[in-house]
Amino acid sequence: MARDTLTGSRIRERRLILGIRQAELARKAGISASYLNLIEHNRRRIGGKLLVGLAQVLGVEPSMLTEGAEAALLAALREAAADAGAKVAELDRTDEFAGRFPGWAEVLASNHQRIARLERTVETLSDRLTHDPHLAASLHEVLSTAAAIRSTASILAETGELEPEWRDRFHNNLNEDSRRLAESSRALVNFLDESDSSAERRGMPQEEAEEFLLSNSYHFPELEQGHSNPKALVAAAPELVSDSARLIARGALEQYQKDALQMPLAEVAPIIQSQGVDPSALARRFDVPLPVVLRRLGVLPVDVLGQEAGLVVCDASGSILFRKPVAGFALPRFGASCPLWPIYTAVQRPDVPLRRNVVQQGRSALGFECLAVAWNHVPSSFDRDPLYHAVMLILPRREVPPQAQPVGSSCRICPRQTCEARREPSILKEEF
Repeated sequence: MARDTLTGSRIRERRLILGIRQAELARKAGISASYLNLIEHNRRRIGGKLLVGLAQVLGVEPSMLTEGAEAALLAALREAAADAGAKVAELDRTDEFAGRFPGWAEVLASNHQRIARLERTVETLSDRLTHDPHLAASLHEVLSTAAAIRSTASILAETGELEPEWRDRFHNNLNEDSRRLAESSRALVNFLDESDSSAERRGMPQEEAEEFLLSNSYHFPELEQGHSNPKALVAAAPELVSDSARLIARGALEQYQKDALQMPLAEVAPIIQSQGVDPSALARRFDVPLPVVLRRLGVLPVDVLGQEAGLVVCDASGSILFRKPVAGFALPRFGASCPLWPIYTAVQRPDVPLRRNVVQQGRSALGFECLAVAWNHVPSSFDRDPLYHAVMLILPRREVPPQAQPVGSSCRICPRQTCEARREPSILKEEF
């Protein structure tokens, strides 16, 4: 049902909330009760003076009766229905539901958003517990020290009488191990404490560099226009605290600058707007390799590309060197991502462009078109082996493409239990 045909439903709902009888509202509006009944059941269109009069009696703006629920609320309700999986919701009546029961609609939408935030938190924490070397080292230190204390205490408790020399030695060991356990525990708590604002709390250098790139929306007009350089931008970035993070960010900006010089934004934008996104055609037009085109497209502003896009760059080991997330396609912060991603197939087939339709499994199955290619990252030489890198451009699709290949994020948070590429059990249950 169209939104402008639900005015009657909103009038009726507002009347019931105020506790006004239909006959009373009709009398105050100067119409018959039977005509108001037809309006409230959406059998008569309403507008002009009559709409204004009814709105005044009901104490609302006329737009509240004609426009109904906000677009964001409707979008949240439709997303909640899509994420539910089973087709049990009447999507064609979403606007009617929001118009008649705005309170319940808000509750449903807010709960769906809250669940989504909690699931993202679980994924982030799981990813951090799995791959954060600082956290792993701290936990290992705590467990090792606790085991040493337990062993020493067992000797003292079970051996019986000990010579004073050995007894003092074990007591000294207990004292040293206890002090070490206290220090390790304190360091671990400080690391996990979100209120700690020290430089070390910012995490891995890769995280600092990604925070810097994200804060700039992965777009740097200063480099595009030649008004600045990577070194100056990095030096002025408050997000970059450690030297390692600055080095990573500078490398990313230098690559960005090289790609921008080969494919200037002023020339790329008109071509995309008139001909669409065709990486092969762009490669021929600018006489550049496909990796340059994919990297360039992945960081273009949304108003230029016409849609959001994700980007991943990895090396031959599979470790992610650069990641630009896109809504709906989860990218683990560190390694151990899904081996079924097309980028890893590209690594096995260097210089062969790949185009794959995929669907990432999770709360909601979303479709994406992935374009990937691998290239030799160092100049070719008879004296050394090639060093391959691969890039993958991720373009969302409104619908799941036919025969799309199922992929995940990482095994730990992928609910697809029967996957042949699984490396470890998932913490999530099978959802399909």
